[in-house]
Amino acid sequence: MLIFEIQLCPISFSNALLGINCGTALVFVGEESHEHEKKKWGTYQRLGRNASTLTSIPLFGAEVSLEEIRSAASLYPKPPSIPGDLVSVPELDPQLGAIVGHGVTEGGLGGNPLIGRPILDELDIRELLLDHVNHHFCWGSRPARTWKIQAVEDCNVYVGTLETFIEERETITQKEPYHGGKVDGKASGAEPDTWELDLTSEFPLLFVSQKEIRVRVPHSEAVEKCTGCAGRGDIVCPTCNVDQEPGIYKENQMTVCSSCHGRGLIAHKDGSDTICVKCNGKGMLPCVTCNSRGLLKCETCQGEGSLLTRNIVIVRWRTLSTKKVSASRGAASVPDEVFHRAKGVQLCNTQAYHCTPAFFADSYFLNNFSSEVISERAQVPPSARVICERHIITVVPVTRIIMAHRSRSFGFYLIGTSREVYIKDYPYKWCWGLCPCFSWLRLF
Repeated sequence: MLIFEIQLCPISFSNALLGINCGTALVFVGEESHEHEKKKWGTYQRLGRNASTLTSIPLFGAEVSLEEIRSAASLYPKPPSIPGDLVSVPELDPQLGAIVGHGVTEGGLGGNPLIGRPILDELDIRELLLDHVNHHFCWGSRPARTWKIQAVEDCNVYVGTLETFIEERETITQKEPYHGGKVDGKASGAEPDTWELDLTSEFPLLFVSQKEIRVRVPHSEAVEKCTGCAGRGDIVCPTCNVDQEPGIYKENQMTVCSSCHGRGLIAHKDGSDTICVKCNGKGMLPCVTCNSRGLLKCETCQGEGSLLTRNIVIVRWRTLSTKKVSASRGAASVPDEVFHRAKGVQLCNTQAYHCTPAFFADSYFLNNFSSEVISERAQVPPSARVICERHIITVVPVTRIIMAHRSRSFGFYLIGTSREVYIKDYPYKWCWGLCPCFSWLRLF
């Protein structure tokens, strides 16, 4: 017989010491009970939990309150490499009340326990369907109002996501005409490496879709000769000096007037001649491109002959996403994009530099599903580095309703905690391609 001295607290253990305030009590534990407790504590120690978390683990069928969920979330601190003010903490929907703890179901490990959801009656189902039908101008409401509800089936769909937040840096060379002035080159200091630039002030919130900035690299400027004009500032006219060798040109190159064909006079049917107004009787015209100068100002250096070059770093922050849906047969016909947009209950939300599969002590199915999501991690470009990863597993409640009338029937789905309606084939549609027109008229 072993005697333990236990410091009691207001949070009670499963079925022991209920209602006792803080204090000290002597508990007599038998040898067999002691061995059983040692095994239990050893299990949770392997899971990385301590005595304070043991009381928050729900038994099968027990309800977990919002306060207990938030307190459990605080036990997983943010990785030390991530700034605290950049981490977004997910908030639970207060309308959910409580969820049922996932445990071993009648089907054994890997079963799909239904989360706690309000029971829908026939009036609720018809109201949700009618509201959806009323948003479609060419849909008739008779099936939603009069057809009989033949079956109502509940199931869960699991959505797994792995978001990889990366930072990518790329260096490019920028050139502009040099008009004189100070140059921030190597004489002013050593040029820093691409990843040595401090961009703390520009760092966005974690897991933003995309952000891009351009940063000038210090001490990277240099003056070089323009390659377009070889430093001359002008290029040979391609119209009047087309056959000349590079760098050689001729001035005052004229072209024959196209109106008088070089005569300077315009002949008329009565035999008279008049002076050509286009060339003023000269019969020749200056080059329309360079005005017979033979040269054109170089557009690259704007006639300066020199270019100022500098290195620019393009920094991109973006989130690479991997999504996977595990749907039962009853919801297999619903596109995955519908479940990605749906609201559900998060079973797992972890952030780390490199996420590993989540561990559920009583669900082989969720462990395997999490491993599949992690194994399909998006490929990171060679020029990027990983800042943080976030792994989320969400259970989306789905209700399938089948409505029938005589020999006809159709089915639709209520998806997520917000009860979004999804219908693939509604029986009463009168659409002749005018739905976009009706939707446009609805705006007025």
